[in-house]
Amino acid sequence: MSMDQRPEWSDPNKPEQCSSFIRKGDGQENHPVSVQKYSRFQKHKSTEPTVQELYEGVLKGDRSLLARAITLVESNAERHFQKSQQLLQMLLPHTGKAIRVGITGVPGAGKSTFIEAFGTYLCGLGLRIAVLAIDPSSSISGGSILGDKTRMEQLARNPHAFIRPSPTAGKLGGVHRKTREAMLICEAAGFDVILIETVGVGQSEVIIRDMVDFFMLLVLTGAGDELQGMKKGIMELADAIIVHKADGDNKLMAEKTKREYNRILHFLQPATRGWQTKAYTCSSLTKEGVGDIWKVIQSFEQKGKASGVFEERRKSQSREWMYSMITDHLHYQFYQHPDVKNQLPKFENKVIAGDITVATAVEKLFQLFLDRKN
Repeated sequence: MSMDQRPEWSDPNKPEQCSSFIRKGDGQENHPVSVQKYSRFQKHKSTEPTVQELYEGVLKGDRSLLARAITLVESNAERHFQKSQQLLQMLLPHTGKAIRVGITGVPGAGKSTFIEAFGTYLCGLGLRIAVLAIDPSSSISGGSILGDKTRMEQLARNPHAFIRPSPTAGKLGGVHRKTREAMLICEAAGFDVILIETVGVGQSEVIIRDMVDFFMLLVLTGAGDELQGMKKGIMELADAIIVHKADGDNKLMAEKTKREYNRILHFLQPATRGWQTKAYTCSSLTKEGVGDIWKVIQSFEQKGKASGVFEERRKSQSREWMYSMITDHLHYQFYQHPDVKNQLPKFENKVIAGDITVATAVEKLFQLFLDRKN
């Protein structure tokens, strides 16, 4: 074969129409092909930091160890429980200095947009901000997108801010059951303001009211939010109502909505003793009103500490936290009980078949649980 042989399908009379050539390759007939055997890929197992390492890292503000500390308290593994409680006990003397702000609102109210604008403003004042964004968990797959950090792109890049998205894990009110522990860790890390964002408004929003100092509700104009808020009782929990997206053509409507809310709030009992809840307008787009909201929170903190309401609320929240933990612990212990796990499917089938009442099935299951405990 010549070095420049044309392929057999080419027209020998028109060689200019074919640009392909067949060339003989290097001879490899006498060289055996070696096949290298690769070992199976094994993921490198990173060693877990000790409680002391996490403790020191959190106090120094090490973001990596801070994130791992929160992951530890969020873990449902039994081997992590004692370790996380030991860490929290060590960090407890360094907590309680931050102002805790809860933020909720109707879907589409722009909670993440507001938090980014508000958090960026606070960072500009030299404050350190921690955002605990609660993401809804799917009732089917159990998974969460955890995309709030992506939506707060500008704030996420700010060196004075720390954003931690967490799944609801089926918890009512859209607040993960470990949110309180994560909040304490962020306080020990030296953050000045803790912002907790919920998934939306609901009857169980009282849960977040029981873990923050200042609770604000974001609403929109022209969505019938006034009536819905009264029906759900959410307005009675708020320390401030923010009429969001008050910019452009919507600004006049936002001012009107603010006046309507203030008229309603005048007849409602304040959420905090000695504090009159009011409505305010704000625009995350133009940043108008963002600074005023921070002044409202500062005034709330000053008046609350002067009257003793601030400290009283935190003590009450610690008490409610204890009872909440008792409920969670009993729930876990009941379903992990070996006899209950064994008999639960049988009683479930009997209830479905109509052979036994629900109350009787529950009573018998608790007898199994209590007998083993005794």
